[in-house]
Amino acid sequence: MFTLYKKEFFAFLNSLIGYIAIVVFLLINGLFLWVFPMGFNIVDYGYASLDNLFMISPFVFLFLIPAITMRSFADEKRGGTIEMLLTKPLTDMQIIMSKYLAGVSLVIFSLLPTLIYAVSVYLLGLPKGNMDLGGMWGSYIGLLFLASAFVAIGIFVSSITDNQIVAFMLALIISGFAYIGFGFVASLSLFGKAGLFIMSLGIEAHYASMSRGVIDTRDVIYFLSLIGIFILLTKTSLESRKWEKQEKSKTTAE
Repeated sequence: MFTLYKKEFFAFLNSLIGYIAIVVFLLINGLFLWVFPMGFNIVDYGYASLDNLFMISPFVFLFLIPAITMRSFADEKRGGTIEMLLTKPLTDMQIIMSKYLAGVSLVIFSLLPTLIYAVSVYLLGLPKGNMDLGGMWGSYIGLLFLASAFVAIGIFVSSITDNQIVAFMLALIISGFAYIGFGFVASLSLFGKAGLFIMSLGIEAHYASMSRGVIDTRDVIYFLSLIGIFILLTKTSLESRKWEKQEKSKTTAE
């Protein structure tokens, strides 16, 4: 499993997709936080805070992570290598987790340089170090959970199609709805008191809760459950391919 994980991770780094994803993530955040004279600019904001980074990053990941994961299984199917992969002495879950962890590792790799922003804001504070470190680390943890959920969704979508563009679009739509869709539905007066429950089903509510610097077990369980559901759906998708192949073999034999 570790060998496949390394192969998947370095496949990202040996291709333009991995580097483009990292550069685009850092470039967009850097421009909004330090260059563009908008409401997100840290210097114009007047407070020693990285809150704006954690407001922008989910929307950047919303596009970049589907671009990273769209080829996970879709490329294997299109190239005809999925059958060879499934015949290796690995379980379906080991194959899925190798691809999933490689995607999460790339996300962590892209987040590490943003610690430079944290150090900069820490030094710019008046007095120096006057920033909410608890809230910052809580936001980082929440952002990592959010990105991990997007990776799980992307891996699943990639397993049900052999078209990378379709995989990208579907992952974008599903991830977008999981992040802000439930909040939008909950805001409709149609649902009344059920609105709070509907909002709690979305990623945004739990991400916002973690961003306050308090790691609530309910939020952790939510993210782990969401990730687990999509990983199990991916496993079911791979198993269904095996069933279809077996059925075709029986039909041919008859």
